[in-house]
Amino acid sequence: DAYDSGIEYVCLEISSHALALERIKGIKLSGAIFTNLTEDHLDFHKTMNNYLNDKLKIIDYLDNNILILNNDDDYSKIFMDKNSNYKTYGLNGNYKIVKYNILPDHTYITFKFLDKIYDVKTNLTGLFNIYNYLACISLLNNIGFNIDDLINITDSIYSPKGRCETFKVKGGYAVVDYAHTPDAVDKVITTYSKLPHNRIITIIGCGGNRDPYKRPVMGKIATNNSDFVIFTNDNPRSEDPKKIMDDIITGVTKNDYEIIYDRKKAIKKGISLLKENDILLVLGKGHENYQIIGNKKYYFDDLEIIKKEI
Repeated sequence: DAYDSGIEYVCLEISSHALALERIKGIKLSGAIFTNLTEDHLDFHKTMNNYLNDKLKIIDYLDNNILILNNDDDYSKIFMDKNSNYKTYGLNGNYKIVKYNILPDHTYITFKFLDKIYDVKTNLTGLFNIYNYLACISLLNNIGFNIDDLINITDSIYSPKGRCETFKVKGGYAVVDYAHTPDAVDKVITTYSKLPHNRIITIIGCGGNRDPYKRPVMGKIATNNSDFVIFTNDNPRSEDPKKIMDDIITGVTKNDYEIIYDRKKAIKKGISLLKENDILLVLGKGHENYQIIGNKKYYFDDLEIIKKEI
């Protein structure tokens, strides 16, 4: 198989910007994964149709090698029409999710491929990470890796810094995640809302000099799906933080929030509110260890602040 043959693979996350601007021109891909398409980056692509067409350009680099598709995303059908060599994953995919049990700091997954059932425990959490896991299993299996071998090393894999990174705090949990788009924010909050909990407290903001259209959408998602929200600065950059906040609040329909522009104070306030079985979600910056205010970049790390408070 691929492992025994000594073949080395490099994994790339290829952005829609990279495809649109031909940043990977000249590269041949052994395989690719399409996960989903949701509203984002419209400051660059302008329309969802442009965004889709730029994503479809990934096929040009495959040379008919395997394309892995999320069968539960409607846009996958368009990729199927453009490329015949594909496999799918999802609730109705070739790699089929049979059942799962999501806990705050790990997940049990049962999936089926061909006629065989596989059980796996992963240190990742959340429904979207079940999809991410199946996407990786599907691709690796199709380029030569054995599924059982992959499952055997799964327990040694932990989430990257700032991706649903979870800490036990005061009988509850504090979670740091990079979610900064409407779809990602909705997925993270919904995921933790379905777990046993008392309250969901969310800390979130929106970046400056970036797509303003998603701001009210994210404000609405955060307040509608949380018990309490603290809106704060993300990376305001050179944009007026109050203007960013005004845009966010436009979409809010409930009075279950407060505004604390200072992100450090917002996180400390969120932790102070935690009670038994509460879950605090600190969203937007994840792995980043800086904050851009004006034209200056300052050292700032959500994870470090939480650890100090603990």
